[in-house]
Amino acid sequence: MQASVEQNPSSGERRIARSVERAYMFADLSAYPFRKRLLIRLADLLFYGLINLIGSTARYEVKGWEHFETLARDGFAGIHAAWHDCIYLAIYFWRRRGIVYLTSQSFDGEYIARFLQRFGFGAVRGSSTRGGIGAMVEIARILRASISVGFTVDGPKGPRRLAKMGAVLLAKKTGQPILPFSVTAKRFWQAPSWDGLQVPMPFTRALMEIAPPVYVPTDADDATLQAKLDELQSRMDELNRRGEEWRTHPLA
Repeated sequence: MQASVEQNPSSGERRIARSVERAYMFADLSAYPFRKRLLIRLADLLFYGLINLIGSTARYEVKGWEHFETLARDGFAGIHAAWHDCIYLAIYFWRRRGIVYLTSQSFDGEYIARFLQRFGFGAVRGSSTRGGIGAMVEIARILRASISVGFTVDGPKGPRRLAKMGAVLLAKKTGQPILPFSVTAKRFWQAPSWDGLQVPMPFTRALMEIAPPVYVPTDADDATLQAKLDELQSRMDELNRRGEEWRTHPLA
């Protein structure tokens, strides 16, 4: 009996494997009416093509890459953290690395999940307003499989550039550090949306900057969690400041 148990994966391992498999598969759209299924597929292909076109012409300058390398060297998968407004160039930069992003459990979230998957990302559906608990369980399982995950830490509805607690709580639960980063386009069009989404111009220059990781103790109390959220906000604010300084500098 003991030998049989040892030869078979545990129930926890099977749950992790199923979570990983789901993240890289297109979701079943049968619950949506025909019109919405069609719109999801069209929006998926449209945004995939647009991001691919813009991203392939961008010229990236990278700073802070040593912070990413440090996490990899130390055996961490990491929790990537960025603002919602810079997602276009971030998707292209991090493509084909298998990073799993949290997307909202909604019509918009579904086509976003699909074009992310076309770029080699995984997607878990859920947010702070819908399906959040189940999604965080899935994300934690994926981290335990040593796969990086990503958050737009001011999503899904803002306020813009105000970090929420989700990534910090996940870091406490899993022992994985948070890796803050930003992408600043030299030239972009800004959408009139809550996040001020930046749509980069073709052939723009872009600054990808990665900040030092934020480490959250697994025994952190409420005061420590708030201090770590403040630290994350500070790192992200500094990335904003440096990015804007780079963007507006006449010689940059």
